Amino acid sequence: MISDWCRVRTLVFSLGLLAAAVGQAQTVVVPKELPNLGKLQAEVGKLQAELKDYHDCRGIHGCYATDLDREAATATAALDRIARAWRPGTKLALVLDIDETSLSNYSEMAQADFAYNAAVWDRWVETAGAPAIPGTLRLYREAERLGVAVFFITGRPETQRAATEKNLRSQGYTQWAGLAMRNAAQAQAPTAAFKSGERGKIVAAGYRIAVNVGDQMSDLNGSPGAEVSVKLADPFYYIP
Repeated sequence: MISDWCRVRTLVFSLGLLAAAVGQAQTVVVPKELPNLGKLQAEVGKLQAELKDYHDCRGIHGCYATDLDREAATATAALDRIARAWRPGTKLALVLDIDETSLSNYSEMAQADFAYNAAVWDRWVETAGAPAIPGTLRLYREAERLGVAVFFITGRPETQRAATEKNLRSQGYTQWAGLAMRNAAQAQAPTAAFKSGERGKIVAAGYRIAVNVGDQMSDLNGSPGAEVSVKLADPFYYIP
């Protein structure tokens, strides 16, 4: 039995050599399997480098600062147009997200290689050290000039209110009509549901939301919406 098996193996091996010698195609059977972790890690490393290039305005993927300025200018032009069109006495509102919309957390993100760690993130927020995004600050100042009320709606929890207010004020966002943050009951609510609910409160208070600006579509989706909603570039993370 063993000798017969050995003869079969030898025959199969010899046939394989013969097929290779005459150029016959060989069959390779590849199983269905999960994506290879080594390949995924290589792709992640490549993407991290591309994100840094985009932020630093080098490479082939454009310039983050230029994109933000263009998008903020679009929002500012829309605010000017809407403010001119509405009759005097209309209560207009500008709604702004905070992270990657009004304030930039890029230094923390880059240091963490764009990975999210809740404890590290919370420590960063408590430093109140995030710089303003220039185009959004210009939009905010235009709203002040036009007499448009500014409302911030952020997914940050109420426990970070003091640090958030300190950070906003230190960067030039010195006053606002409202700053909505998640309370304990809202902690697990989908972002779009939470933010649209907070916009509903603004509308219920008699305001017309002229412009809404955020870096995620979940900042903008849902009803009530704004006359014009503008999404800022953010390839660094995704919030559904």
